[in-house]
Amino acid sequence: MPNFQSRLVKFQPLLFQAWKPQDWKLLGIAFFSGVVMSLAVAPLNWWGLAWISLVPLWIIVNGERQKTNGSMVSPTTCAIAWGIGYHGSALSWITGLHPLMWLGVPWLASIAITLFCWAFITLWGVALLVIWTGGMRLGAASWGVEHRGIGSSLFRVLLGTALWCGVETLCNLTPLAWTSISYTQSPGNLSILHLGQLSGAMTVTAAIAAVNGLLAEAWISWQSGSRDRLARFLLAIAALLFVTCHLFGYWLYRQPLNDLATSALKVGIVQGNVPTRIKLFSEGLQQAKVGYAKGYTTLIDQGAEAVLTPEGALPFLWNDRSRANSLFYQAVLDKKKVAWLGTFTAQKGGVARSLLTLNPQGESISRYDKVKLVPLGEYIPFQELLGTLIGKLTTVAENGLPGTLNQQLNTPWGQAIASICYDSAFPEVFRGQAARGGQFILTASNLDPYSEVLMAQHQAQDLMRAIETDRWAVRATNTGYSGVIDPHGRIVWRSQPQTYEIHAETIYRRQNQTGYVRWGDWLTPLLLGLATLIGGARWMQSQNT
Repeated sequence: MPNFQSRLVKFQPLLFQAWKPQDWKLLGIAFFSGVVMSLAVAPLNWWGLAWISLVPLWIIVNGERQKTNGSMVSPTTCAIAWGIGYHGSALSWITGLHPLMWLGVPWLASIAITLFCWAFITLWGVALLVIWTGGMRLGAASWGVEHRGIGSSLFRVLLGTALWCGVETLCNLTPLAWTSISYTQSPGNLSILHLGQLSGAMTVTAAIAAVNGLLAEAWISWQSGSRDRLARFLLAIAALLFVTCHLFGYWLYRQPLNDLATSALKVGIVQGNVPTRIKLFSEGLQQAKVGYAKGYTTLIDQGAEAVLTPEGALPFLWNDRSRANSLFYQAVLDKKKVAWLGTFTAQKGGVARSLLTLNPQGESISRYDKVKLVPLGEYIPFQELLGTLIGKLTTVAENGLPGTLNQQLNTPWGQAIASICYDSAFPEVFRGQAARGGQFILTASNLDPYSEVLMAQHQAQDLMRAIETDRWAVRATNTGYSGVIDPHGRIVWRSQPQTYEIHAETIYRRQNQTGYVRWGDWLTPLLLGLATLIGGARWMQSQNT
C-alpha cells in the first residue's frame, strides 16, 4: 500500500482533479501563446507576434514560476499545450480533406480520417516541443544554468536557441515538416527573410528564438525583484539583436538584382482548376486534357518560350500509348515549344509523381520525381508494421515512389531547380539543386481540396526558397495560388484561387550562389557546438569549486 501511494504521488500532476486554478491558468497561457504564434503564419501573417509568442513558454520551461507558486503542471505539459496551440492552429487547413464521400468513403469515416490526420501532424510537432523542453531542463540540471546572473541568462538563450534550431533541423530529416517558426515571417517580413541567404531558414529561426529568449530572461530577472539592471540590459540586447537583424536583412533586400537581358526567359503558367474530386474520373480527365492543351497553345501564341503545368496535370501514366492519344502532346508537336508537364511515370518499384521536360518534338529529355511524399496521403509510413491499421484511416491505394535528392532537371536554357508540392517545405531539396547549377525554380503543385490558408502557406514556403537560393521562382498549381516570385521574395504575379487561369511572365536565369547555397546550414551545428563547449566548461568549473 505505501508503494502504491508513492507512485500515486509521483503521477499526481497527471490527475486533472488535483490541479488548482493556477495550474489551469498556466496551461491556458501556454496554449494561448501557441495560438498567438500561429497568427503570425500566412494568410494573416501578423509576423510581429512571432517575436514575443515564445516568451511565456520560455519562462515556464525555466521552472522558476512553478517552484515559487507551487504549480503541479510540469514544463513538459505546458510545452505540449503550446505545441497544440501553434501546430494545431497553423495546420488546421488539413480539415479541408473532408468530405471524402467522392472516394466512396462513408461520412463518418471521412470525419475520422480527417481528425486522425490533423491529430497526427499536430502531435508530430508537439513531440519536437517536448524534445526542446527536455533539452532545456537537462541542460539546466547538468550545466548549472538554473543560477541567476548575466552569464547564466545569456547561456540559457544560447542553449535554447541552439536546441530550437536543432529540433527544427531534426524535423526536416523526418517525413513531416511544415511549421518552422521561420515561416511566420513569410511573406510579410522580407527583410528578415533575407537572413536565409546566410544559413537558410535556421538563421531566421535562430533570430526569432534568441529575441524571445532574451525577452523571457529579462522578465525572469525583473520578477526576481532585485535585478532590474540585469533586466534592462537583457531588454537592450533583445532590441539591439532585433534591429540589427532587420537592418542587415534590409541591406540584403536592397541589393540590385542586375539581371541581364540575355538571361531572360518568358515562361507560361496554366492553372487548370480541375478539382481532385473529379480529376480522376472521365469528366475531370477530359477537362484536364482540353484545358492544359488549350492553355499551352494560347500561351505559346502570346510569346511564351516554355509552359509550366501543375502537379498531376494529366493524371495518368505518361507512356508511349497515353502520349500518342494526348491533346497536350499534339499541341507541343504543333507549336514546337518546351513544356514542363506534371504527370505520373512508371519507375522500378512503383509510380512516381513527375515533372517532365518535353522538347519541341514532344520527347521527354529530363525528369524530376517528387522527393517528399505526403505521409498518409501519398504513401503509408511503416507499412510493414502499421499498414493494416493505418490503411483503415487513409485513402492511399498504392504507395508512391519518391525521387532522390541528387536529381537534375535539365532544360534547353540550363538546369532548373524543380519542386513538386510538398517538396517546398524542405529547403535542402532546393539548395542541393542550386549548388549543382540550378538557375531558376519551377514548382508544380496540387493543393486541392484545401482552402486558401494552405495556398497562402505554400506560397510562403516557395517565397523563402526563392530568397535563400537567390532565384526566380515560377509556381503552377491546380487550383491556386500560382505565381511568379523574384529573388527578393516580391510576388510579381499571383493567380486567383479556384479559377482557370493562364499567365506568361519573364523571369531571369541566375548563377550566383548565396552563402546558404555554398555551405548549407552551418549556423545550427555552430550554435550547438558553442552551447556544448560553454556548457562543458561551466560544468567543469562547478566540479572544481
